[in-house]
Amino acid sequence: MTKIELVPGVYWVGVVDWNLRDFHGYTTPRGGTYNAYLIVDDKIALVDTVKHGFNNEMIDRIKQIIDPARIDYVISNHVEMDHSGSLPEIMKLAERAELICTEKGKEGLLRYYRSAWNFRTVRTGDELQLGKKTLYFITAPMLHWPDSMFTYIKEDKILLSNDGFGQHLASSFRFYEDVCSLIGYDCDTVMDEAAKYYANILMPFGGVILKKIEELQKLHIEIKMIAPSHGMIWKDPGKIIDAYLKWASGKSKQKVLVIYDTMWNSTENMAQEIVRGVSDLGVEVSLFHLRKTEWSEIVKEALEARAIMIGTPTLNNGMFPTVGGFLTYLTGLHPIEKIWVTFGSYGWGGGGVRTVNEKLKSAGYEPIESLEVKFKPDEQDLVKCYALGQKIASLVKV
Repeated sequence: MTKIELVPGVYWVGVVDWNLRDFHGYTTPRGGTYNAYLIVDDKIALVDTVKHGFNNEMIDRIKQIIDPARIDYVISNHVEMDHSGSLPEIMKLAERAELICTEKGKEGLLRYYRSAWNFRTVRTGDELQLGKKTLYFITAPMLHWPDSMFTYIKEDKILLSNDGFGQHLASSFRFYEDVCSLIGYDCDTVMDEAAKYYANILMPFGGVILKKIEELQKLHIEIKMIAPSHGMIWKDPGKIIDAYLKWASGKSKQKVLVIYDTMWNSTENMAQEIVRGVSDLGVEVSLFHLRKTEWSEIVKEALEARAIMIGTPTLNNGMFPTVGGFLTYLTGLHPIEKIWVTFGSYGWGGGGVRTVNEKLKSAGYEPIESLEVKFKPDEQDLVKCYALGQKIASLVKV
């Protein structure tokens, strides 16, 4: 193994999970990483561990640098198992180490591991002197668990940002800038995975993110590097910080998503004509069939879309099951600043569109338009679908 040093005395000792394909219920076709960081000074600190099952690889990386028994502090930025899963193994090797976390972190770790470790709890502003390097702790509750915190290396101006600013992306490179230096490599891949990660995990906490970034500014935290718990490390973090500010504030593109399921193609015919209406007005539009597209990919697209149009056939006087499941997933992420529209078809009895509207209203969203067709849409019905697409496209352009 090659030692990977962020700056002198700060090492990446995480692992690459090349075979990761599912995380938190969303797909990760490009794999992922679990990042842990070793800080070697007069005192030695390990910031986070890795998912259980990868502990030996992490420990081997540490052994290349120091004897794990020399670790003085283990810092747990987050209780979740992909961060803390190897704590039991590392705490056995570093028997004298203090385990540093938030009060909520201590509560969670005790509940999960039932171990009498030597805990020290910290709050925002608390510091830990390692020698030449100083660790500064910043609590970050609900980014994305109550226990979450950041660890900041003051002298190097490195923010170990936990689940903030991360991506699920396996690579032999550790830095965003190194990935982007590859000839023919599309750097948008990293940002695409960062957007997917934000949309599917952090989108409900946009308001918290904006306040946390503001807090960092008030604390005069200068950030020269962001080292998240997943994915690439940002040597020049301006691009990802700007993206988070945009996503958290709900800024969107002139873009429409048409999301649907269908039984006998009637709702699909409506969806296709709506798409034609949007497209003919020069607005970007994407069409997603809920049984043919991974939901987490649709959510990523929803992050920057201005309008979301939901189509359903009627089944048992209600919406189609996949539509109900997707809406539960999507509305649970609390997207903001969206135009909502519903449409669909029915045979001998309606109710599909109505129940979609009810679902949206119960989540705090008010559809501005609804269109429902009986049986197969005829020429007049398709004219209405086209006109609906044109109307929504004109609203998106405003």
